[in-house]
Amino acid sequence: MSFKSLIFIICISLLAACQSTSEQAGTAQEKAKDEEVTLRFYSYNLGNAAHGTGTQMLIDEFMKEHPNINIEGVPVPIAEVNSRIHADVVAGNSPDIAQMGFNAADSIVNEMKAIPLESIASEKELEEHFEGFSPNAVNLGKLNGQTYGLPFTISTPVLFYNASLFKQAGLDPNQPPKNWGEVKEYALAIKDATDASGIQIASDSYDWIIQALIASNGGQVVSDNRKEVTFGSDEAIESIKMWQDLVQSGAHSKMTYEEAKEAMFQGKIGMFLLSSAVQSTLIDSAESGGWELRSAEMPGFGEQQSRPTNSGSGLFVLSDDPVKQKAAWEFMKFVTSERGYTIITSEIGYLPLRPEIVKDPEYLQEWAEKNPLIQPNLNQLERLTPWTSYPGENYSNIEKILVEAVRKATFTDGDVKKIMQDAQLRAQDLVK
Repeated sequence: MSFKSLIFIICISLLAACQSTSEQAGTAQEKAKDEEVTLRFYSYNLGNAAHGTGTQMLIDEFMKEHPNINIEGVPVPIAEVNSRIHADVVAGNSPDIAQMGFNAADSIVNEMKAIPLESIASEKELEEHFEGFSPNAVNLGKLNGQTYGLPFTISTPVLFYNASLFKQAGLDPNQPPKNWGEVKEYALAIKDATDASGIQIASDSYDWIIQALIASNGGQVVSDNRKEVTFGSDEAIESIKMWQDLVQSGAHSKMTYEEAKEAMFQGKIGMFLLSSAVQSTLIDSAESGGWELRSAEMPGFGEQQSRPTNSGSGLFVLSDDPVKQKAAWEFMKFVTSERGYTIITSEIGYLPLRPEIVKDPEYLQEWAEKNPLIQPNLNQLERLTPWTSYPGENYSNIEKILVEAVRKATFTDGDVKKIMQDAQLRAQDLVK
């Protein structure tokens, strides 16, 4: 056999092998698309009475459109979801897809081994899906230049206020406060003229509103290189001093978060900065209690606009099975589609991260016209600051240190600077 003939045969063999590989890849893609598959979906929404119905509606509509994909929803309490998933991953029994908060992003990627969407979908697919998305919202799921999560249930801090109390205090409900100085003034007026508290800032076990306050004053909680905790900075200290002053002046109550929510539902608080997750309950409470509910954007410091941070969650793929990954991507696409966000907003109360659908009669136009409370939340998407995750496996302990330090600083007459800087030092020791 001549040398040229040998080369020809080798080339033909290589071409056939390439064609076979291509056919196998195509077959795998079709298999992922058409094969019956069951996905275990861990969701803390499913375990929540207020949010479970809307979340189940998303699942049911998706399965109706994709009869080959069964979504097995697993309700997990929000306080346990990260630890439960982490333990299941270690045990080799991870869910296929999960709803988790972006404050855990570092751990989700590095410890729970979330799959980047770039390895599941093509660049073109991702670009097409993100068309119409709020650009700031898309960035929430990115870490180290890759997209690991799709934003699912998201809110920014909204200033809900009782317009009836405004009127009783001689305040114009059409002119809500724009900065924290005005908030204090309005709150004291409400307190003096009524038997209600003036202002409440949500202070639960998460730090997203704390991060929003710090960011709005020019600070941040983690350095750009993600190696240093920075919530002991001058900007952070000043923002927490403002909160402490509200409490010490009597403008802000000393109620717990749960007590304050109940008081707001009863019409006994003038203003409350918190998530839109409770918006539907607030609407029902106002209607039954005979008081008028309105909403405004998060106040800023002085002349600066606020820089709201997001609360809420994203959807993350954890399965290492290519077929399940493709099926999970189909589910994520539906949930974050125009129809998906229509359900999320109208049935659950979170933001439509495709903002144009509030102008579309096929989706949310009619609902938005009847629910103007959503507008401040939508406006804030344009200057959304991501909820920062802390580096390393101790992220939740670092968050706890900050939350407890702020609670101590605001609800006592302690030295805010010392409290915050001591907290920063303790948190830094946990960064690995």
